[in-house]
Amino acid sequence: MTKLTEGVSEKILACAKEEFLEKGYSDASLRIIAAKADTTTGSIYSRFGGKEGLFSAIVKPVAEEFTDIFLKYQQNFHNMEADKQANSLSEYSSSGMMALLEYMYEHFEEFQLLLDASYGTKFQNFVEHLAEIETEYTYKFMNALQAQDGDANKSTQKVPEEFIHIMTRARFESFFEVIRHKMEKEAAVQYIELQEKFHYNGWKSILNFE
Repeated sequence: MTKLTEGVSEKILACAKEEFLEKGYSDASLRIIAAKADTTTGSIYSRFGGKEGLFSAIVKPVAEEFTDIFLKYQQNFHNMEADKQANSLSEYSSSGMMALLEYMYEHFEEFQLLLDASYGTKFQNFVEHLAEIETEYTYKFMNALQAQDGDANKSTQKVPEEFIHIMTRARFESFFEVIRHKMEKEAAVQYIELQEKFHYNGWKSILNFE
């Protein structure tokens, strides 16, 4: 087996990130990446298996860790006693979204790729996957409200499934606008604070919880 030269993979990844940011996945060229990295396309294939493998090497670690952070917040909230969930929702949701924001700004360019350069890869449904998780845990929260209030909280039975999914998808699309607009972090924090108030009060009105 041919031994891979040290440092080449790192240089390929740096040049690939630049190319993907400029052109997106579909229009990015392995030949140009190889030339900028002073290597060959064969070298890229031997290390990453091709263009999608190369793109995945850049974005997969942050996509998975971001999703894990989000999922842990959802699971921890769901594990609370049912009677505490409604009272804790605003604070817990805000702290979770701020943790996600912090992580995004630590990996800003990778999220630019995930959100706006991933069409044609398995990551093109990144936002949809997050919305599906949020939808699942929204139902769990609604069930907790019903279990707590019984027939008193019939409003949770009247929310169409399509509405929940569309609203959760919209929440993430608007959340990621801080990346698309390249907001300074301080401005992004203010934006997310307002967004969280908007979503919390909307759900509070619809689901009729205190």
